[in-house]
Amino acid sequence: MELSIALNRYDRHVPFFNGTVAPPEGVTLKPLEIGESVPFRDGTDRHPRIIRDLEFDIGEMSFSTFIMAVARDPDLPLVGIPCFPSRFFSPGQIYVNPNAGIAEPKDLTGKRIGVHSFQTTLSVLAKGDLKLDHGVAWEDCSWHCMRGEIIEADLGDDVEVSQIADDKDIGVMLMEGEIDALISPQPRKSMLANPEGYRRLFDDPIAEDIKYFRKHGFFPIMHIMVMKREIADARPELPKAIMDMHNRAKALAYSFYDDSNYALLAWSRNALEEQHKVLGSDPWTSGFAANKKNIEQFIGYSHDQRLIDAVYPAERLFHSSVLDS
Repeated sequence: MELSIALNRYDRHVPFFNGTVAPPEGVTLKPLEIGESVPFRDGTDRHPRIIRDLEFDIGEMSFSTFIMAVARDPDLPLVGIPCFPSRFFSPGQIYVNPNAGIAEPKDLTGKRIGVHSFQTTLSVLAKGDLKLDHGVAWEDCSWHCMRGEIIEADLGDDVEVSQIADDKDIGVMLMEGEIDALISPQPRKSMLANPEGYRRLFDDPIAEDIKYFRKHGFFPIMHIMVMKREIADARPELPKAIMDMHNRAKALAYSFYDDSNYALLAWSRNALEEQHKVLGSDPWTSGFAANKKNIEQFIGYSHDQRLIDAVYPAERLFHSSVLDS
């Protein structure tokens, strides 16, 4: 059986691409390096190609979009596997215009905030975290999106959401005061060229991320691995086998950093050792039980933000064969 798998080019996926981690027995795996908003070796637009086009047998996709898709279709032709290739803390991913009068999170109330899209996982996480931890209601802000939504949602007439023009750079908009804040996994290139034009919401974002981890007890999920339902039903051992393969690839990726010169980062080994001290030996843990609290909080955020009509059990996201993991 030959199966395609669409992945981002993270260090934990290098073993998939170079063949140093064995696929499940009886499976020939075709790994494809596909970006989302940025083209990689095998293309771009990974998430819509997975959820809309069903182009790949297995793939890494937006956690938020998958939660929405499952809510809308009980017979969705994709099922989740509880391994999560991408994670982010939200506090360190919020940038502000230094002249916008934002000194602390509560000052975001009523502000104009840029996001990739309203349903992008990091956007949902940050909106939810700001409301839960800092009392900033997302309903009181206006939202300015770089891209359209993969799955439409009725947010109501009282929510101000708009899409910026294709020829606008949201980083420039932030620095020129057209928006007051930006939620993004990294500064835009235009921002890097003008570091005086923006700052992070928190002066010490790593300290805020650590505070978040100690309060909530998890490293928030961004992406989930999914598989075509027909394959999982025909070969119910495969979802767990893919999760095990991902775990072995991740273990190999950790071993890369035994060589202090593996990465371009001068202190990469030191950073990994510090991460182990603060977050434990593996904050990227796979399995349903270990991630249930994380998943349930995000489903609650999705409901609060009107992306799904009702909260539903976390078990609905996954193939039955992995619920004991």
